Amino acid sequence: MKRILLFVVTNLAVVLVLGIVSRLLGVDRFLTANGLNLGALLGFALIMGFGGAIISLLISKPMAKWSAGVQIIEQPRNQDEAWIVDTVRKFADKAGIGMPEVGIFEGDPNAFATGAFRDSALVAVSTGLLHNMTKEEVEAVIGHEVAHIANGDMVTMTLIQGVMNTFVVFLSRVIGYAVDSFLRKNDEESSGPGMGYYITTIVLDIVLGFVAAIIVAWFSRQREFRADAGAAQLMGRKQPMINALARLGGLHSAELPKSVAAMGIAGGIGQLFSTHPPIEERIAALQNS
Repeated sequence: MKRILLFVVTNLAVVLVLGIVSRLLGVDRFLTANGLNLGALLGFALIMGFGGAIISLLISKPMAKWSAGVQIIEQPRNQDEAWIVDTVRKFADKAGIGMPEVGIFEGDPNAFATGAFRDSALVAVSTGLLHNMTKEEVEAVIGHEVAHIANGDMVTMTLIQGVMNTFVVFLSRVIGYAVDSFLRKNDEESSGPGMGYYITTIVLDIVLGFVAAIIVAWFSRQREFRADAGAAQLMGRKQPMINALARLGGLHSAELPKSVAAMGIAGGIGQLFSTHPPIEERIAALQNS
């Protein structure tokens, strides 16, 4: 319940901020007496499309810590914590990135990486991962998350999400205006957009939003293959990553908060909206590489 409430409140706050920015810049007034101002609409679409994605990226670390209950390892309290920190540092040095923050969260087997910048990211592993996997397998999972950071996946996904959001906002309103104009072409006394515009825009926001989500999920799945290969490269061999994936395939994986789900090690079953390919496909890709 806490995660859902946080997700709703954060999104409402982001929309409010973007709405204020759009109003201050004047791009929210793209519907004029003379028709649709495409320049203003494009500005509005860019602010709404990229604004939310960029804000989400910038607050991803504190959101992840709060929503997943991540405990940052400031000073290792035991051998396991010391080993995790040393492993992350070893891979970060090898990948040429700054040392990420390292944390642990309670839950079933999973791990994730997040953060807006390659040199100040966060890598978090669950207690379930530590208790159900061998050290070599956990090491491979950590390598996978460090590879995400080294590949710049958080920024890449933000840009892709921003582009998709922009297209959705822009196209839905252009098409909505065209439909409304067609429906009211013989109504000479009408002024301003009619119900046709609002209904079409709302429907297309939903429909095109689904299409955009499918495209973003496809990019996310390709990124998982690259992170698996990156983990194998960091370890110098691919068998540990194969073993870790096989183990995850036989375990119940925790559901991560929406803000970091795409960056986790375990995901869905490879459907259109899944951010992760099926475990079997990931293992096959590593074996054939």
